[in-house]
Amino acid sequence: MKSFKGKVAAITGAASGMGRTLALQLAREGASLSLSDVDTKGLAETVKLAKAAAEEAGQDVKITSQELDVSSRGEVYAWADKTAKDHGKVNLVFNNAGVAYASPIEDIDYDKFDWIMGINFWGVVYGTKAFLPHLKASGDGHIINTSSLFGLCAQPTQSTYNATKFAVRGFTESLRQELDFLNCGVSATSVHPGGIKTAIARKSVASPAIEKFTGTDPEAGKQFFEKFFITSAEKAADIILKAVKSNKRRVLVGPDAVAMDALVRTLPESYQAIIVSQMKKMRDKALARKTRKAAEAKETQKA
Repeated sequence: MKSFKGKVAAITGAASGMGRTLALQLAREGASLSLSDVDTKGLAETVKLAKAAAEEAGQDVKITSQELDVSSRGEVYAWADKTAKDHGKVNLVFNNAGVAYASPIEDIDYDKFDWIMGINFWGVVYGTKAFLPHLKASGDGHIINTSSLFGLCAQPTQSTYNATKFAVRGFTESLRQELDFLNCGVSATSVHPGGIKTAIARKSVASPAIEKFTGTDPEAGKQFFEKFFITSAEKAADIILKAVKSNKRRVLVGPDAVAMDALVRTLPESYQAIIVSQMKKMRDKALARKTRKAAEAKETQKA
């Protein structure tokens, strides 16, 4: 697929972040869009922006939208069928919707585990299987599944997120091999973004046990991690779409993803000890700051 002009793309998680920027770029390149998200307000804004982007680029495209919970198999299948009916075909599906949950394993809430697995993993599976017949029917299809940097390496407190993103990676790599074997006109790419400047950290859910484990309260932790989000959503979308045009099996998005991938392949066991060591240093610094602030507050009260 060397061009997106005249193609139809379905995107989950299109209300913000990478989903939105993918929609805008595809609209500029002449692709019609079927957009979905649980956030209807943000989704409506994306539709508005995508129409403006297409018009500015001189492209005549059709854009539809649907409120969608990707963890609902029935909703995803109904959306896939509606997309094909409304647009006449489907060429691309971006299974992009995702959420984050941080917790030490001992304190994981099983309901939260089911929640994140339903969106991050089953949402990808449902989106793939629901759209695959339509992609095959188009004769020129591509499935783009969003894994993560955390689908390449594991991190403390991220076991649920790691589990979903490693699963997406394995699922998509197997899918790609099957599609290559069948030579059916459909391909697949596994996407591994590093820190992207989106709202995923601010919207993430964290167990109260995080503070005891890391020495930092969840809100402060979110702000800390956002400092490492160094790649813009626009740059990420550009990298992903170029990878689709090049039919890459997987794409690393951002210098941090490239660096961590190299570290894990070079030190497949030792990288874990490095991460633990760095996290302990961060925890000790956080605890030292708390002790210092408590002492300063006590002195202020005495004065």
